[in-house]
Amino acid sequence: MPFSKVKPITILMADDDEDDRLLAQDALAESRVLNELYFVEDGVELLEYLERKGKFEDKSSSPRPGLILLDLNMPRMDGREALQAIKGNPNLKGIPVVILTTSKQEEDMVKGYDLGAASYITKPVTFDGLVELMKTLGKYWVEFVELPSTFND
Repeated sequence: MPFSKVKPITILMADDDEDDRLLAQDALAESRVLNELYFVEDGVELLEYLERKGKFEDKSSSPRPGLILLDLNMPRMDGREALQAIKGNPNLKGIPVVILTTSKQEEDMVKGYDLGAASYITKPVTFDGLVELMKTLGKYWVEFVELPSTFND
């Protein structure tokens, strides 16, 4: 039974793989979860988005995310470095970060949690699996988790 105060959150996905970004977008649409999904291609763009620099200055086209989906293996700045920067920034550290990656390495999982990730999820190998994941993530982060109102700035 959904709660009456269900309100969509902005999800920001950092992933360098265009196919993965398109699949995530399609999966979110297929899951019928009412979240806005934005994309960046690497850790450098992720931090520029979060700090509203360059092409991400406009709040209306780059809203503060309520959730970040973070790939680990990206060019320029990988997900580990980006996560460390986010959690080291007092203005950003409260944003939940879910690592969504192909890596099943135990050391990546341990380091991700040590750096402050809220969850570590291995990317599903099928589209149906991705749809189910997006539906579950959307339901969890929208219906159950309470985020501070400061996430709407």
